[in-house]
Amino acid sequence: MAIEITRDGPVAIIRIARPDKLNALSLAMYRDLGDAFVAAAADDAVRAVVLTGAGERAFCVGADLTESIPALASDRFDISEWDPAHLKNVPLYKPMVCAIRGLCIGGGFELMLASDIRIAAEDSVFQLPEAVHGFVPAGGTLVRLIRQIGHAHAMEILLTAQRFSSAEMLARGVINRVVPAAEVEPAAMELAQRMAALSPSAVQTIKQAALTLQDLPYREAFAAEAKLGQRTFTSEDARRGLAAFATRAKR
Repeated sequence: MAIEITRDGPVAIIRIARPDKLNALSLAMYRDLGDAFVAAAADDAVRAVVLTGAGERAFCVGADLTESIPALASDRFDISEWDPAHLKNVPLYKPMVCAIRGLCIGGGFELMLASDIRIAAEDSVFQLPEAVHGFVPAGGTLVRLIRQIGHAHAMEILLTAQRFSSAEMLARGVINRVVPAAEVEPAAMELAQRMAALSPSAVQTIKQAALTLQDLPYREAFAAEAKLGQRTFTSEDARRGLAAFATRAKR
């Protein structure tokens, strides 16, 4: 399969595995990637996800220009069919770390933006080239990028279609960490395992709040926050955590 799913304890590793084509996404791969995200969301044994690509040359260069893009351009295919792959309206509240080596271009960049924490190799290259080809990055990027980083930085990335280095992406707040290429996946797994060891109720509620509260008016957002908070305060995780704290305090 070109979308590989493996497990390391509570961490699901979703790997785009078409290295001979720089991990370009075919129509079937978009479907399978969406299915992988939906499955990870539904599996209670999965507490964190690592998204990465096979090989050293590319994380993902986006949609296959020989199949996926022509299907969209012919107007016989609606990009909304890729919503699960782009994590649009998919309640994956488990933390996802993106491990990036090589090229992260077009749809690959868009997949990265759907993750929570991004670790990239020192020599990785980032680009949204869509404007060169006459279309736009509509896999979530037109919504996400401007909300995740500052306006001026987002517009430079979107409008110039130029390539950026890992150091430039780090400075703009697009990625979290830059490491040597050989350390990318181990660093991503370490982070994922760390988050997977925490209370799943707390971690997933934090992510749910981050994704759902930011655009609400303050009064509504605070009310929703209180409900989410109360849900965790009364959870089994909280009861266990408080009991453990009380036991340590008595020693």
